Amino acid sequence: MKLYHESNILIREIDFSRCRPYKDFGQGFYLTEIEEQATKMAERTATIYGGKGIVSVFEFDREGAFADKELSIKEFTIPNEEWALFVMGNRDRNRDRNSEHPTHHFDIVIGPVADDEMATQFRYFKDGIIDLEKLVSKIRFHKVSSQYFFHTDRAIKYLKPYE
Repeated sequence: MKLYHESNILIREIDFSRCRPYKDFGQGFYLTEIEEQATKMAERTATIYGGKGIVSVFEFDREGAFADKELSIKEFTIPNEEWALFVMGNRDRNRDRNSEHPTHHFDIVIGPVADDEMATQFRYFKDGIIDLEKLVSKIRFHKVSSQYFFHTDRAIKYLKPYE
């Protein structure tokens, strides 16, 4: 399947050292199967960091990855309580600096993107303004976009630049 990565440079080789921490699923390489989403994010990246928005295309051997018993894959199909707590844990910049980041050991994580509106709801939850049930109800009906997170060298062997 085709996956798209947004940036202001063309990506042919994945370099985890360039990936930022405290993202939805932790520090790693993110893609989406939604080309329009990647294009919009590329434009946003170029606005922030300069240059031109560029979408790099990769072929993901999803079937092979899911068949690989050595890989640990987590897939969230909808924004639910487990997903919300997972994302908040990975985004939390105030966690003990000696604790591991991200908060998991999955090679690949697939699931919804937590956008700015969802981030506001996360903050309300963290501040005690809303409970977990209310948080999930607020984000469940939000327009959901997708992300594929690759966290290890073992995982990215299932990604090839699309020719």
